[in-house]
Amino acid sequence: MTKVMRRLWKDDEGQDIAEYAVMLAVILVLVVGTIRLVGTKSNTVFSNVASSIQ
Repeated sequence: MTKVMRRLWKDDEGQDIAEYAVMLAVILVLVVGTIRLVGTKSNTVFSNVASSIQ
């Protein structure tokens, strides 16, 4: 039983996948937030330009 516990304790193969998943989630949140912010601001700018042209 102790051999199995030692092997599981030293086996860190799954940590790489979890770390990549966390990094991907953080990057995805940043990208979506940036796109939403830029989208809102650009919509306001285009609306102002369109109203000034008319």
